[in-house]
Amino acid sequence: MVEVTKVSSKGQVTIPLELRRYLKLTEGSKVAFVLEDDGRVVIANSSMLALKEVQSAFAGEAERLGLRDESEVAAFLKK
Repeated sequence: MVEVTKVSSKGQVTIPLELRRYLKLTEGSKVAFVLEDDGRVVIANSSMLALKEVQSAFAGEAERLGLRDESEVAAFLKK
């Protein structure tokens, strides 16, 4: 999908409705602009991006701690 929008004199752009829905953006949502190594710019819901970064940081930790399923992880987190 390609959507084109114009930059205002204040540097603002309107994110097309279909993209706002896809990114689950509502009024007041924060967006992140990520510059990729290949020069592409990715726009993301900053809350979702932060969640993915946390998930990535903790990847493999349950296994390392010997936790076998979600109930064991939940019990561990309640301690």
